[in-house]
Amino acid sequence: MSTSEMEDVLGVAAAWRAAGEQVAVATVTETWGSSPRPAGSQMAVTASGRMAGSVSGGCIEGAVAEAAQTTIRSGAPQLLDFGVTNERAWEVGLACGGKVKLFVERLS
Repeated sequence: MSTSEMEDVLGVAAAWRAAGEQVAVATVTETWGSSPRPAGSQMAVTASGRMAGSVSGGCIEGAVAEAAQTTIRSGAPQLLDFGVTNERAWEVGLACGGKVKLFVERLS
């Protein structure tokens, strides 16, 4: 993801927040092996279910969106860690196995 794309996600999140939405942002902090998105990739999620950006794909992105909803409600940031074997990789959207770590925080 280019810097301008990352800024776009943050810009969208800021606009949603300015419009009164509750927003959480998930940021890829580390990858190992196969991962569709590099470290620094971001996804914004609102309490109403709107999303912008991407942190992976497959069911990882759905799990991150659910974690973002939890963070919006609780205010507690989360560090998420997803890893799969090569055998299960396609099921969860990591094409050749690998790991991805994400930090999820609520915008104030």
